[in-house]
Amino acid sequence: MNVADAMTPREDVVTVELPGSRSDVLEYLQERPFSSVPVLKSTEDGLEYRGLISRDALIEQPDEDQLVILMDEDVPTTTADTSLEDVARTMVEDGARRVPVVDGEFEGIVTVTDVIHAIAAGDQETEGTVESYASEDVNTTYEGAPLPVAERELSYANVPYTVALDDEGRMNGVLTEVDVIDVARIVEGEEETGDNFGDQDDDWSWEGIKAVGSRYLPTRDIEIPAEPVSEFMSDDVVTVSAQTSIQEAAQRMISNDIEQIPMVTGEDLVGIVCDVDLLEALYE
Repeated sequence: MNVADAMTPREDVVTVELPGSRSDVLEYLQERPFSSVPVLKSTEDGLEYRGLISRDALIEQPDEDQLVILMDEDVPTTTADTSLEDVARTMVEDGARRVPVVDGEFEGIVTVTDVIHAIAAGDQETEGTVESYASEDVNTTYEGAPLPVAERELSYANVPYTVALDDEGRMNGVLTEVDVIDVARIVEGEEETGDNFGDQDDDWSWEGIKAVGSRYLPTRDIEIPAEPVSEFMSDDVVTVSAQTSIQEAAQRMISNDIEQIPMVTGEDLVGIVCDVDLLEALYE
């Protein structure tokens, strides 16, 4: 298969145009399980691709409104006639979940999920089991932890999920960055910057001159509910065993609309299989 056989064409892709607001992007990411949104610019030659804006950028830069600053211009691109194996390699090596299809102009986008669809349908043949591609390093958190704490854990671990454990250390759910962005909201406020003049005890202040007031600057922040992870996680966890075939794992991801599946032996959590891990089976 080529990229053209799997990609979403331009007319079906959710995009934002320059200039635009961060609220437009946040709305799209909350409504649909996207990891990023392409940014386009109207020119005399049509709509030109300029970059991607990710969920991470919105959370990490709450005070920034300009899309041109929020967007990432270094995301790799591909063409419609590129093989699916080659674009899968690009996704894995560059950590790119969505690769814009650009050939002079923006033609569409191909995602990790598109490639997983091809594997699940048997359009791309794969051999072996998930055991060869699973990671034993599983990101976990306590199900009673406040959601903002879990969100910071996701950021520091640089992964889009965490497995929630109960009081006995047993897997009880999965929380993803999509779950977090679904309940995040932008909060406006003000921050006091301090007195207009140095206080009267300052060695460098003029005698008799005192502070006469304070200044305030408008602020914007991302507010995440403080309730425990258990209120936002998915507790109906889909799992695989070490001997599950790659195609079957891909089918479970697609049918359950998930990007990662815990690997278990009996009731014990022994690893995690992420969708991008399965892409390696196409070119190894």
